[in-house]
Amino acid sequence: MAKRNTFYQDEDIKTKIDLKQFKRTLSYILPFRKIFAFVCVLMIFSSLTSVLIPVILKRIINVTALTKDMKEFVFLISGAVFLTATGIIFSFLQQTLMGKLGHGVIANIRHDIFKHLQELPFEYFDNRPDGKIVVRVTDYINDLANFFSNFVLQFLVYVVMIVMVLGFMFSTNVPLALVVVGFSIPMVICVVLLRKCLKPMFQRLRKKNSNRNAFLVESLMGEKIIKNCNRSEINLNILKKIHTLCYKQWQHIVAVNELNTPCVEIFWSLGMFSLFGVAFYSMGSNACINLISAGTVVAFISYMGIFSTPLTQIAQLIQQLAQVTSNLEQVFDTIDYPVSIKDRENASELKNVKGKVDFDNVTFGYENGTNILENFNLHVKSGETIALVGPTGAGKTTVLNMLTRFYDIQKGTITIDDVNIKDVTLKSLRREVGVLMQDPFVFKGTILENIRYGKPDATDEECKQAARKIHAEDFILKFKDGYMHELEEKGQGLSAGEKQLLSFTRIILKNPSVIILDEATSSIDTETELLIQQALTEIIKGRTSFIVAHRLSTIKNADRILYISNKNIAEEGTHEELMKQKGLYYNLTV
Repeated sequence: MAKRNTFYQDEDIKTKIDLKQFKRTLSYILPFRKIFAFVCVLMIFSSLTSVLIPVILKRIINVTALTKDMKEFVFLISGAVFLTATGIIFSFLQQTLMGKLGHGVIANIRHDIFKHLQELPFEYFDNRPDGKIVVRVTDYINDLANFFSNFVLQFLVYVVMIVMVLGFMFSTNVPLALVVVGFSIPMVICVVLLRKCLKPMFQRLRKKNSNRNAFLVESLMGEKIIKNCNRSEINLNILKKIHTLCYKQWQHIVAVNELNTPCVEIFWSLGMFSLFGVAFYSMGSNACINLISAGTVVAFISYMGIFSTPLTQIAQLIQQLAQVTSNLEQVFDTIDYPVSIKDRENASELKNVKGKVDFDNVTFGYENGTNILENFNLHVKSGETIALVGPTGAGKTTVLNMLTRFYDIQKGTITIDDVNIKDVTLKSLRREVGVLMQDPFVFKGTILENIRYGKPDATDEECKQAARKIHAEDFILKFKDGYMHELEEKGQGLSAGEKQLLSFTRIILKNPSVIILDEATSSIDTETELLIQQALTEIIKGRTSFIVAHRLSTIKNADRILYISNKNIAEEGTHEELMKQKGLYYNLTV
């Protein structure tokens, strides 16, 4: 397992534009290719309306104004109005359709990354703060949605506009066209250089923002501990330091970015003055007097604006492109993260489980070179109850994590009814092996929905029977709306014992063949535990059970108690047998 990245460590983010990421994105655009093709057609006509308006202005100034032909004037003005209105309509349709396309693409990417997160091994989540995972599914995806909805279209429009304007300018007057191009190119070079300076700044800002997000999520999740430990002021100062780094980085970006406007205005002004200079010089020359007219100059001033704007915008889009590439790299990094724990080809269903479990020469470690268990052997009969005790970090929970394939072992085999758990589907394995964690998780929704979480097709009556069996109905019916009571996020309003009772009800309804209780009664008061103990006696009867607990009352009736230490089983026997030995287990209980 790699070293965990934390909120004060910057992620390793690439800063180069990787066109492979965009090629890969094409696979997401293909389902919307008809919309994209129609948008391209609209884009061509929209660009054409823009470049035709200066031609009309040129005609009005050069011809209509001299002939004073009102019919032609009205016709030309009407044409200009029509072209302007058409361009507005086409632009509206383009933006609407590209918005649909862009968000459709992002919806599919968001679906794929969320689906993949459900399949990833716990190792992936162990190595990253929750906030840095969340930011990939939220902020990065939102930036991509904005890019595909707006910037892709703008980029294509600007390219088409540049090509069309160049064609119209050089077909109208080559000297003036050269003046426009001559001043536009250095202007774009300056903008590109500014964008190049900004690119690494934006990358650093994104890293700092990711760190801030990670700290915020961690703080929200640990809110009660923060208050109890009087850490509010300290954490506020930490956030202030992280935010200050974000703010200072943003200020650097603003300072450099503000140079963009004067740079563009300087070259725009120089270009316009040069247009007038060339025009007046040409008008004064007998050889060129008929080549450049007032209408031509006005048209070229319009063309200069139409030409230079796309050039500068494309330069800025290149900067956006670099950021989006980085976002894509981070998103695809998550989507491409290998699913190390998955179904083998032709994996079978685990059915009719009796509950015989065997660990044969199992070796496992969360980090390479550091084993938690080595050559671990354990053979459990069907219906047997096994309790695991021992010091913290000895590997008690690890044994259970391996049985459910939350983590895969490095060596050895684990079998259920003599079937290797790697040869069966994960769905069937986890259907037959039920796990009750130390910290029960309650989802937002009704009590009934929470009970039914592991068995969506269960009837209301089946859910209620499970609640009665575990004595959970006593607290459920205290609510005015009973089973239909709406629970808040993380079960706010329920006591720790009530949450645990709810999770017990959920596992009873699921009715697995093998039950794992991982400190599942640690959050329950003594009175509640007595109720659960009564129900557990019936629940584990005839089922193979693994219990990790510190309470003597929870484990003393187990068929066998295993003391896990030094990467293996140090002691084994019933409660009475181990107490007589006066060894490690004895010292743990006295």
